[in-house]
Amino acid sequence: MMNLKEKADTFSWVGLEVDKLKMELDPFRREEILLPTEPGGWWHQYVCPQHHTELIFDVMEQDAVVFSCPKGCKLEGEPYRGAWLVYRHQAMARYALQSAVVFAADGEEFYSSLARKILVGYAEQFPLYPVHPDAQPWMLSGRAFHQALTEAIWSTTLIRAYLLLVDHGVTFTGEEEVKLQVFFTMLEESMEQYRHILIYEKKNAENNYTAWLNASLACVYAAKGTREKLASLLEGEGGFYHHLSIGVKPDGFEFEGSTYYHIFVLRAYLIAAEMYGRFGIDLYAAKGEQGQSIRGMFQLLAELSGDNGELPAVHDGPYARVPFAREIAEVFEIGIAVYKDPSLQPILANAYRYLYGQELRTGLEAVLYGAGESKELQTSYRVRDSVLLPDSGFAVLRHPGNPLSVLADFGEHGGSHGHFDKLHITIMHRWGEVAPELGMVPYGSVLRKEWYSETASHNTVTIGGRSQAPHTGSCCQFRQEGNATYLWIRSDGAYEGAVLERHLVLADGWLLDWFHVEQVTERSQEVDLWFHPTGHLLLPFDPHRVQKDSPAVLGLEAGYGSVEVLSAMKNETDCPLNTEWNIRYDGVSTCREYEVSTSTLLAPGSTMYEIRTPGNAEDPSRLLRGIMLRHKGPSVDFITVYRDGHEPAVLKLVSQVGEPPQIQIATTGQAVVYCLDPKAGLIQEKSRNTEE
Repeated sequence: MMNLKEKADTFSWVGLEVDKLKMELDPFRREEILLPTEPGGWWHQYVCPQHHTELIFDVMEQDAVVFSCPKGCKLEGEPYRGAWLVYRHQAMARYALQSAVVFAADGEEFYSSLARKILVGYAEQFPLYPVHPDAQPWMLSGRAFHQALTEAIWSTTLIRAYLLLVDHGVTFTGEEEVKLQVFFTMLEESMEQYRHILIYEKKNAENNYTAWLNASLACVYAAKGTREKLASLLEGEGGFYHHLSIGVKPDGFEFEGSTYYHIFVLRAYLIAAEMYGRFGIDLYAAKGEQGQSIRGMFQLLAELSGDNGELPAVHDGPYARVPFAREIAEVFEIGIAVYKDPSLQPILANAYRYLYGQELRTGLEAVLYGAGESKELQTSYRVRDSVLLPDSGFAVLRHPGNPLSVLADFGEHGGSHGHFDKLHITIMHRWGEVAPELGMVPYGSVLRKEWYSETASHNTVTIGGRSQAPHTGSCCQFRQEGNATYLWIRSDGAYEGAVLERHLVLADGWLLDWFHVEQVTERSQEVDLWFHPTGHLLLPFDPHRVQKDSPAVLGLEAGYGSVEVLSAMKNETDCPLNTEWNIRYDGVSTCREYEVSTSTLLAPGSTMYEIRTPGNAEDPSRLLRGIMLRHKGPSVDFITVYRDGHEPAVLKLVSQVGEPPQIQIATTGQAVVYCLDPKAGLIQEKSRNTEE
């Protein structure tokens, strides 16, 4: 594999990016390196208690005491200071790695000296930290941070910087080396102790912590050259192969069903694989007991991603964060370099688009992990079929030529990072989202449990105003025939005495969503279907507020009448708010506006409400305008058709009174009739020309 000097000399784009990295480090030529002497807290508490947005972190501020919310709030003291320290320690570790990378590519000793100062500085400080006294009881307590997990992640960055320097001929003084070895030994003892507690005392080997404790120890063993101990992390309970077998489903998804934690674990695996590769052990081709693999984890993300490379925020996970986008960039640069798989490039391009406003390799991750002579990434439209993930409990409906796609969630709850969201759907358009999952705020916000993990924040059903119980749904049917896909998913564990069934048909530029709810208990309760689009809603009525503090706005009430709603969308992902850039490198604007029309049949006893709810997790204070359908009665059919463009499908009931609902969907030139058979599911009765 080409080293960084060869890469910079061979590929002009790498040399240019190295120059940019040098410019970012120039302030250290004029300023003394100030490592915080205090241990960090828990980064999830770096959140505004009023607006629930992540607080601003200025990477150039060396000692902050006032912490600003993007909305103007000013906060002081704990827990914000401790959370800020996490950001600062992580930033300094990244500077150490960045300095080592620049030295490896450029050879200027200033950069090796900068990396050495940071590394040795932390080696001197680490023994002074006690086991953190302020860690929360449920945490594995670290020294440099509340969580041992944060410590493990931080340590891998520092040790990768150390190894990069050593690989490129940098020698430390005898005194420096003693300090570093003490640091490594203390990390080793701590991580081994944490690992024992997690795996053998807590009996929680599948936890994502395990992957990171293994990664940290792999780095420590590589730095100390203890091959025997490195080999011991491969086998046995909680070892790499065991964790891959229990922490990842056979279909390739991390067991918590979260794209964020999937990438989180995948990154730990890749760091471990890098360390093992130093000793000639190849983990990139490793297999779990049911065929799980690192490559399969990449392919899973390629299957779940939208046409624009965006990953859905299912279960816990941020909607969008710079650190998360950097993790995606690192992971996918490595994946593309190792597996030479072009289907991964749109996800990488989307990460760079979020970070820098362009679909080009840029920054530290590109220089360190990127491979190839081209800075440009493949972002062309990918032809992909619908896919069912039976082990994880997700399905994606999509077809070539259809701008709409939908992801459905029917699987396991997802443990501590799961949501009460069975039968939720995420609707996407080729140019961006239509009705997504809203993501997750930092865990220090009360909205984590009060809103974002609750059922009402998802595009699914609640009964009696309560969230669903944690449970696992099922898939009754999944079939793709040509350019049409049908999915029938079911839940009988969300509410006692209630059965929820969702039928989805994607075909010919439209999506049919038929949600059937049956309450078999004596006392029927109100059933609410929630819909959270992120675009601008154009409603067919002028609503008024029921009461000042209520989120609901009275809308229409009808008896199987059709209501049409238009959602106007703009792809803001392609128009970064933190830059003035909105033209792609080829001169084509990537800011696209698109519209999705909605036709809904309101059953007798149902009411449509307009709702105001917290926005997506990136900015909860930016309220969303959504729709909630409420029904009073023992059973109900919520029937909706989504269509690309501003002309809605014509949706009407064609069955007789007292018969099961039979509906007709009419679009330009064609009409299709569907009925719901309790045993066979959704059946297409006929298709005919609308002129007939």
